[in-house]
Amino acid sequence: MGGARAVWDAHAATFDDEADHGLRDPAVRAAWATLLSAALPAAPVSVVDLGCGTGSVSVLLAEAGHRVYGLDASAGMLDVARDKAGRHGVTVPLVLGDAADPPFAAASFDVVLARHVLWALPDPAAVLARWSALLRPRGRLVLVEGRWSTGAGISAADCASLVRRNGREAEVLALRDDALWGKTVTDERYLLLSRG
Repeated sequence: MGGARAVWDAHAATFDDEADHGLRDPAVRAAWATLLSAALPAAPVSVVDLGCGTGSVSVLLAEAGHRVYGLDASAGMLDVARDKAGRHGVTVPLVLGDAADPPFAAASFDVVLARHVLWALPDPAAVLARWSALLRPRGRLVLVEGRWSTGAGISAADCASLVRRNGREAEVLALRDDALWGKTVTDERYLLLSRG
């Protein structure tokens, strides 16, 4: 993990340059706000953003009135997230840790959210079991993933199968709206929603 941590630390200063990472463009930010508000219960609920990176989604959800915790393995990413939360006037507790094995008690959250994280973790079935255990009764698992043109990622079919193996339902929504990405995309990108 140390090598990966160093890579993400090195990218922290420029990570938000991608429109869907930084959510700086008002149209991109609005598209993500609309998408996530439809996937989450009405605010306020407790949300953990696993692999939160620079905290763009954490801050967006905190601005919507949710109680959000962010977790990332990169101290550099968390520094950017902390600064971003301060600039936006929201409180987002940030934890340095491994998204594959989050250091939170079982049944701690109403929503477990991970965006472009699961595909990069070893043993995603075990990871999903740990993430599901973090949910309170009727909690929601919200995954934003994809199978990118580079060949990296996880297909919607494979992700849904893994979620169902953990005894959870899985609804998949294709994310074809270019406004989410700030550009035209042709690869597979989706939101998987699993309601408890």
